[in-house]
Amino acid sequence: MGHFRSMKTTVTTKNMVTIPAEISRQMGITPGCQLDWQVAAEGTDELRVRVIPTRSELARRLFGSGKRWSPQRDSVAELEAERAQEG
Repeated sequence: MGHFRSMKTTVTTKNMVTIPAEISRQMGITPGCQLDWQVAAEGTDELRVRVIPTRSELARRLFGSGKRWSPQRDSVAELEAERAQEG
């Protein structure tokens, strides 16, 4: 996150908080995102909040990652050739 700038929010009577727009943009938080809340350490007043990536975000992160292990191969072309031989 680089530098950290403190931002304060207020908890509503329904235990809801608003995520500051700057943090929301920076972390890619959109409506429907899930957040994982954890107490940082027992006896402290610190929380850790982690954005749980959506399935589409996980897929986007994985896209093309196989090239790292075998950059000269074209796995899709190999699969298409294999299927053409089978059928």
